Amino acid sequence: MKLGTKLIHAGVVPDPSTGAIMTPIYQTSTYVQAAPGQHKGYEYARTQNPTRDALQQALAAIENGTYGICFGSGLAATDAVIKLLNPGDEVVVSSDLYGGTYRIFTKIFERYGIKFHFIDMQDAQQIRSYLNGQTKMIWIETPTNPLMKVIDIVACAAIAREHNLLLSVDNTFASPYLQNPLDLGAHIVVHSATKYLGGHSDVVHGAIIVKDEALAQQLYFIQNSCGAVPGPQDCFLVLRGLKTLHVRMQRHCENGETIARFLRQHPKVDKVFWCGFEDHPNHPIAKQQMRGFGGMMSFTLKNDSMEAAMKVLSGTHLFSLAESLGGVESLIGHPASMTHASIPREERLKNGLVDSLIRLSVGIEDAEDLMADLDNAIK
Repeated sequence: MKLGTKLIHAGVVPDPSTGAIMTPIYQTSTYVQAAPGQHKGYEYARTQNPTRDALQQALAAIENGTYGICFGSGLAATDAVIKLLNPGDEVVVSSDLYGGTYRIFTKIFERYGIKFHFIDMQDAQQIRSYLNGQTKMIWIETPTNPLMKVIDIVACAAIAREHNLLLSVDNTFASPYLQNPLDLGAHIVVHSATKYLGGHSDVVHGAIIVKDEALAQQLYFIQNSCGAVPGPQDCFLVLRGLKTLHVRMQRHCENGETIARFLRQHPKVDKVFWCGFEDHPNHPIAKQQMRGFGGMMSFTLKNDSMEAAMKVLSGTHLFSLAESLGGVESLIGHPASMTHASIPREERLKNGLVDSLIRLSVGIEDAEDLMADLDNAIK
C-alpha cells in the first residue's frame, strides 16, 4: 500500500456502534468490567485508549514499523527511549540537535549516570572513535536541527549492528513522507508529532515506532509505568493531521526549494543551510535516503550581527516569530535565544550555531508572498 493511501486509512476502522468514519474521541478515564479481569481489552486509560490505539497503529504503518507508542510530547518520547538504558551506559549523539534533547540528556539523564558523547556525524565513521564497552546507543537527527546536516542512516545502522547497539533516529524534520529510518536499519524512530504529523500547530504530541516486539514491550511498559501519555483529543488531532501529511509535505517541499534558492541569491544573505542544494555536504546521501528535501532551512546574513538578525526577525508578517515548526503556516525563529537557548553558547558556536542564525519553517502559503515577505524584512 502506498503512503498516501496508508495516511488516509491506516489504523482507522468505522466505529462499530455507529459506523462513524472518523475514530471517535474516547474521552474516558476508566472502563466498566463485567467481573474482575473480564473486560474488552481496556481497563484504565493511562494503559490503553481506543483513540490512542488507532493512532499507534497508523503511525506504525506509515513508518513501515510494527508497533507505535504515543506520548504527551516529543520530549516524553525521547525520555522513554533513554529509559531503556542503565546507569553507566553511554550514548553517541549527533552534536547538532534540538536544544530540548540536549537539555534532557545533559541536565536530567547525566545526573543518573548515563554519559553522552556529542560529535559531528557527517562522517559516520567518526562514531567508532567514541565506542567502548559501555556504549549502548547511537542517537541521531537527520536532517539536523537547525543546521540541516545530513547523517548517513545506513552507515550508522551498520556500526550499530557490528557493535550490538541500538540506533535511534529522530525523524521529526523529515517526516515519514520523506524518510523511513526503520527501512534503513534503525531500531527506533522518534517523532515530535507536534510538528509535521499534526501539521496544524494545535497539538503537542510525541511518538516512537519500532519493529522489534521485545523492544516494543519495554517501551509500552515505560509508557504505562511512567504515564507520559497523550489524551484522546490530542490523539484525534494527530490522526486527523496524518490524513493530509502527503499533500502538505508536497507543498512544504515545493515552497522550501523556492525559498532556499531565493535566499541563496539574495545580496544580503551569506549562507543558506538546506540539504537540497547539490553542493550541500552529504547531499548524495540525502538523495539516497530521502524522497525530497522538505521545508526546513536556516540562514545567516552577510551583516553577521545580532542586531541585523533581530531586524529580520521583527520585520516579517507572514513568517510568524514563534518556536516549533511543521505547521501549515510559515514560522521564523532565532535558535540561539529560542529553541537552542539551553545549549551553552560555546557549545553552540563550536557546532556552527552562531548568534545571527535564523531558522525557517516554510509553510504552504503562496511562495511568491513568502519571498516578498522575506525580501521586505531583509532589506
